[in-house]
Amino acid sequence: MGFELTPAFWSGLLQIIIVNVVLSGDNALVIALACRNLPKKHQKPAILIGSAGAIILRIIFVLIVDQLLKIGYLKLIGGLLLVWIGVKLVQGEEEGGDGVKGEGSMWAAVRTIIIADAVMSLDNAIAIAAAAHGDTTLIVLGLIISIPLIIFGATLIMLLLNRFPIIVVAGGGLLGWIAGEVLATDPAYAEWLAARLPNAKTIFEIGGAVLVVAVGYALQWRAKRREHAEPVDLAEEKASQGKE
Repeated sequence: MGFELTPAFWSGLLQIIIVNVVLSGDNALVIALACRNLPKKHQKPAILIGSAGAIILRIIFVLIVDQLLKIGYLKLIGGLLLVWIGVKLVQGEEEGGDGVKGEGSMWAAVRTIIIADAVMSLDNAIAIAAAAHGDTTLIVLGLIISIPLIIFGATLIMLLLNRFPIIVVAGGGLLGWIAGEVLATDPAYAEWLAARLPNAKTIFEIGGAVLVVAVGYALQWRAKRREHAEPVDLAEEKASQGKE
């Protein structure tokens, strides 16, 4: 079989599943936020494909985590990407008369899920690699088993989003917080930053959360104001209704 089903194997597998589920709460929230505006028929496929893609990326990250940690400015790029994703999620989709629709929207949601998970998965990868002690079989099995648990979490959060829209703002703030942590801990400048700015990590985390929510709301307000300011051609609207 290539591996032995020893007590140590089962113990390691259980540790990886627990670590992945505990650390995937933010990932489930991103999945729910990215899919909330999709038509119902596209929500489940987007959640499934996005979750599977994110897990595959996480497996790759775990296998090369030592090399990734040595790349300077990788976290800087990832943190900025996460800020952008958080702002877009707080801002919400610009809806036309038909709302958000079409296959392209589903793939846009999948893309958002995978990019966000890729940025947030580095710390997860470190924890999973530690629990696996270098056993590739354990890593792959543990992450694959975690997929349905993450999907269930995302589905539950999405149901709550419909009843409590404030979760969207909280989710955006959480992404900003994580982005701040990522930005403050890039190995290329983390020591330099910590020496010159006490509590740099906390400052970046709070600043990231505030920035994402503030910019997201500002863009949302601007879009609504522009929409209300656009003149409506009543004659053209009546003509189009007459054709129908």
